[in-house]
Amino acid sequence: MDQISFKTVSVNKATAQKEWIVVDAENQVLGRMASKVAKLLRGKYKPSFTPNVDCGDNVIIINAEKIIFTGAKMTEKEYIRYTGYPGGQRKTTPEALIKAGHAERIIEHAVKGMLPKNRLGRAIMKNLFIYNGSEHKHEAQQPKVIDLNAIK
Repeated sequence: MDQISFKTVSVNKATAQKEWIVVDAENQVLGRMASKVAKLLRGKYKPSFTPNVDCGDNVIIINAEKIIFTGAKMTEKEYIRYTGYPGGQRKTTPEALIKAGHAERIIEHAVKGMLPKNRLGRAIMKNLFIYNGSEHKHEAQQPKVIDLNAIK
């Protein structure tokens, strides 16, 4: 009787198959898009997923200023930051950020909250590239365009 080896093969940094993916954020709901992008960055859609290794893809998000929010979140949601000085708490809304040309910060904040809060999460965030327009500077990597509505 032949024995079949049932060994679990773990991916490491050298054997990870990383791809470049372009995601169009136009008319995408922020939270739903961010959760799918976080899974792509983490590598959870791959059969070789290893939880302690950065084995996910490099994701390029274009048209960041055209994301949509459900309900009244565009005007009522608040992003709070602290300057470090007394009385230095600052609040802003998604509407104000988009108007100021910083829509990429909204997506970055949403995706970062869905990744691990450790060294691995910070390393994975470096694989995310967000652009306001439809142009990006990663054409040399030959990224493939993916439709987020087609994946779960």
